[in-house]
Amino acid sequence: MTSQNPVDLVRQFLTGLASGDLRTALADVDENIVYTNVSLPTVRGKAKFAPIMGGLNRPGFGFDVEILAISADADGVVLTERIDELKLGPIHMRFWVCGRFEVREGRITVWRDYFDFFDFTKGIVRALVGVVVPSLNRRINGVGK
Repeated sequence: MTSQNPVDLVRQFLTGLASGDLRTALADVDENIVYTNVSLPTVRGKAKFAPIMGGLNRPGFGFDVEILAISADADGVVLTERIDELKLGPIHMRFWVCGRFEVREGRITVWRDYFDFFDFTKGIVRALVGVVVPSLNRRINGVGK
């Protein structure tokens, strides 16, 4: 368990994922985490969650994040507004995400992400165009590699 405040803990978690440091990212995740990427199936438990997060940094694939805003309430609920970037070889797809994290006793117990499908679709189109015209492939101010 950590003495970090919830905002710092979530920032460290996202930074760990983006930099490929899965061990650091998972250090503050509860064994019974509930992860929901809204409209996709909910994942329950660290044993199922960890391989999904590990897949973000396998060869040829990657993840980065730019945190636009982050705040927390007194109950340990942290809200993030972010630009997430998924990388598949030369394709770098960026899209807006709003995340809700619940931090209890120094551990992330719930992570729920919301995104707009239209913005997600635009991100795919921009990523594909960026492969053909690299000068149009704008980078985020992310924390990862």
